[in-house]
Amino acid sequence: MSMAQVIRAAMKKQGVTVSQLSRQLGCTTQNISGKIRRDNFRESELQEIAAAIGCRFEGCFISEETGKPVE
Repeated sequence: MSMAQVIRAAMKKQGVTVSQLSRQLGCTTQNISGKIRRDNFRESELQEIAAAIGCRFEGCFISEETGKPVE
């Protein structure tokens, strides 16, 4: 599973839209959509994205609610 797929799955599970995520991160929806489409992220961005959608990044997304990896 690509990182973009993991991010999409985590967003869906947490009920977060791309628009909401972009607002949380202080960037444009186009920027986030492009990064997801290209599957191009720095580790620091993955940590920020995870926190913004209620997860933590440990090489994978872990739900803060359940403590389990998002698949």
